[in-house]
Amino acid sequence: MVKLKTDREIDEMRAAGRVVARALAAVREAADVGVSLRDLDRVAREVLREAGATSPFLGYRPQFAPVPFPAVVCVSVNDAIVHGIPDDYRLRDGDLVSVDCGAKLGGWVGDAAVSFTVGPARPADLRLIETSEAALAAGIAAAVPGNRIGDIAHAIGATCRAAGYGVPDGFGGHGVGRTMHEDPGVPNEGPPGRGMKLRPGLVLAIEPMLIAGGTDDYTCDADGWTLRTVDGSRAAHSEHTVAITADGPRILTAL
Repeated sequence: MVKLKTDREIDEMRAAGRVVARALAAVREAADVGVSLRDLDRVAREVLREAGATSPFLGYRPQFAPVPFPAVVCVSVNDAIVHGIPDDYRLRDGDLVSVDCGAKLGGWVGDAAVSFTVGPARPADLRLIETSEAALAAGIAAAVPGNRIGDIAHAIGATCRAAGYGVPDGFGGHGVGRTMHEDPGVPNEGPPGRGMKLRPGLVLAIEPMLIAGGTDDYTCDADGWTLRTVDGSRAAHSEHTVAITADGPRILTAL
């Protein structure tokens, strides 16, 4: 069921979104050579604790997962696309890191992701990240009343394909509200002019995921969570929680 939010509720969601933005900024600042992925999770936990927020990620267990998710952030490195579990891996020069974070505050959820490099960056990685951000911006620009879900999907997919990147099959964004995943689903590719019509009060997590090698295929690690590129190429992930308003899209997870 699609649940539209009032202007007041969107303002309340903005408070949760700011916590997510602060957590992502803190994790990005802490990410350096020699820092473990568990360390990054600890940084995010502290931001949530100080804000009085909880994590919608911690303990989350969808049907596909063999165990509940054990952290407050997903940290996906290099060929990991999404859902990476923070472990003892220590960051190295040139790593491409994607961090996905959620926060629940006052009963409302915010959800966002960012990709960045550690140490000297490969030009190809910077282009991949820049394209993921451009695809996110294109999707957000299409999130206006009167458009349809397919218009967001088409804007994202066209940006990714024009740059020669793959789009993981079957993964995309979703509605956000009292829970992290609500209707409707938001594909990262598809024909324009199709799907549910966008109305003010709809809040969506828009999240392009790109595979550098151009394939749409992925595999899943033995942990049941981490998705990786089949060809070993690198991946990037960008995401914002966005409210559709009469005045245009409002990003709720910006600083």
